[in-house]
Amino acid sequence: MHETEELVINTGPILTLIAGIGDLSLLNVLYKRVLVSFEVSEEIEAGGAAGFGIIEFKKSNFLEKWSKPLTITPFLRNALDLGEASVIQLALDENISTVCIDESMGRRIARLNGLRLTGSIGILIRAKQNGFDFSMLEVINRMKSQGIYLSQKIIDFALQEVNGI
Repeated sequence: MHETEELVINTGPILTLIAGIGDLSLLNVLYKRVLVSFEVSEEIEAGGAAGFGIIEFKKSNFLEKWSKPLTITPFLRNALDLGEASVIQLALDENISTVCIDESMGRRIARLNGLRLTGSIGILIRAKQNGFDFSMLEVINRMKSQGIYLSQKIIDFALQEVNGI
């Protein structure tokens, strides 16, 4: 089941998965290791106005949460927000080949650094392919109801990929 054994994940996909599924448990089944940078942990635990996802994030004790800030290269620090920059830096530092980033600029910079990519929808497609029983359309609707933006192109792709699974 572990096509990609290890993953470094960004704030957006963590919150998107919580919005869609309700927790992060599928990550524990799909990946041997899921790393979260100190910077991403700080973003999630800051919680914004509603504090969305904090409880689910803290309950996910299988996540390897870095306990101290990373030394991020000036290029990454200047090109991206702190969370995305830290995800890429942690992957490079720990020699992990795959990152989970949803934002297009972060994805571009990750590719430039030779990293493989997935996003929150990619993880959900993989979960469906591995036998998780949920309706992709219902998950997408829950994400949207929590204010998660998904382009129609991404929605169509997700539904097409899981059609027939």
